[in-house]
Amino acid sequence: MRTGVWLVGARGSVATTSIVGALALRSGLTGPTGCVTELPDLRGPALPAFGDLVLGGHDVVTTPLAKRAEALAAAGVVPARLVDALGAELAAVEGELRPAPTGGTQAERAAATVADLTAFRQRHDLARVVVVNVSATEPTAVPYPAHADPAALRAALTGADEVLPTSSLYAYAAIEAGCPYVDFTPSTGLRLPALAALADERGLPYAGHDGKTGETLVKSVLAPMFAMRHLAVRSWSGTNLLGGGDGATLADPAANAAKVASKQRVLAEILGYLPQGGTRIDYVEELGDFKTAWDLITFAGFLGTGMRLEFTWHGCDSALAAPLVLDLARLTAAAHAAGHRGPLEELAFFFKDPLGETTHSLGDQWHRLCAYTRGLHEGIPGADPR
Repeated sequence: MRTGVWLVGARGSVATTSIVGALALRSGLTGPTGCVTELPDLRGPALPAFGDLVLGGHDVVTTPLAKRAEALAAAGVVPARLVDALGAELAAVEGELRPAPTGGTQAERAAATVADLTAFRQRHDLARVVVVNVSATEPTAVPYPAHADPAALRAALTGADEVLPTSSLYAYAAIEAGCPYVDFTPSTGLRLPALAALADERGLPYAGHDGKTGETLVKSVLAPMFAMRHLAVRSWSGTNLLGGGDGATLADPAANAAKVASKQRVLAEILGYLPQGGTRIDYVEELGDFKTAWDLITFAGFLGTGMRLEFTWHGCDSALAAPLVLDLARLTAAAHAAGHRGPLEELAFFFKDPLGETTHSLGDQWHRLCAYTRGLHEGIPGADPR
């Protein structure tokens, strides 16, 4: 079941780490640590094998993929030995990367993207191509008009105005090319009525938004603990320090606001109220591709006794995100093969701001993901997933 994975932002840190990881897994040079689809509860015949993933993508930058991988190795994100051993494989993927379409109307750029996706699928005789957005976070302040139906949207795209943000234009092109779409960012993506209607019309599944890799992951575990023990959370404040390209992007106030909103939503959803405090994100260039989060939680117990909890999370965002990108590509491909359409709410486990009506508790999300994946495996005639 050869499956294409088309990465939007293919030369970025997350995409490059995903590519190195997929190639290393295919070659048997590393184990699947961090890939939840390789846990016994999820592994099975419905998921395309790592060796069946064919990689390609778009980016606005032109730095060779091997150079990006070497830079990540120098920063301690990926092992240098893997980059050295995978030179030929990285060169092959380099041949599948295309410059992001520019110029002309949005309809023309979308058509160029569709052409790239279609050629990629045909060139490698792929069963399907999953488009995964791992590009830089977009600002939320730009007022794009909402179009209620696909026909009105198509007509608007032919004009001179920028009707869609870039993430949504990629989502539109993916749907037009018949590709499932995953948004690993907090950008707008497919969260527009006309795009959701178009995906349903084409019978395509999609997933998102904003991969859950660090501080929010911990929040989604700790917040249910406070709720289940009937402890009153009085305040929850967090400071995030990060470098790298993501940090530089989030130095922009509008992009920063989009990320903060996504990170804060989990507390209100789990606790049923929003405690005092907030989340701050600061760019510290010296940290490179690593990030540090410090949280202070104050809470009250029986008789109003005040208490506090602090935690520090120090991790490498790309190394945490990359296996999830591969997981999502495999799961979304399996959902498409099973004929599923619309938002994949069952994949909420992977996201800060998941689509649809779903719990934000990590434990509950995990059980729902396991049940869903078990159904995908059992849907294959004659297959024994365990």
